[in-house]
Amino acid sequence: MSGVHKHPTISFRVSDREREMIEAKILASGMQKKDYFVRSCIYNRICVVGKKEVIYQLVEELQNMQTNISELVRQLEQQDVTLTDEGLEDMRNDCMDMLQAIISMLDGAKYLWQGTKEEKEKSPNSGNCQDL
Repeated sequence: MSGVHKHPTISFRVSDREREMIEAKILASGMQKKDYFVRSCIYNRICVVGKKEVIYQLVEELQNMQTNISELVRQLEQQDVTLTDEGLEDMRNDCMDMLQAIISMLDGAKYLWQGTKEEKEKSPNSGNCQDL
């Protein structure tokens, strides 16, 4: 069927200069645009800039995960699991995705707590973050 895609589209706007830089990196990589974007989004280092709004979102996500996992444990203890195999797999994937994203962000923020004052890594704003 024409015009119907199996997977959703992700899009965003960039400036002309950002587009030129992205296009150059894609060309240099030898990958298709789709593959470059997917790999960049999933596998590259994330630089964390502390904002309380971000922390609140992470806490909220972790609270949701805690609620869902607690409910699953309760059902398992009572041997009354209402979650289907597909639902369990979806829950597992959601939890794994969120935990991996949090771990990546914490890895990007480790400059905040690692090393002594003299050895401390620079903050993301000082050019210490890995470029994509």
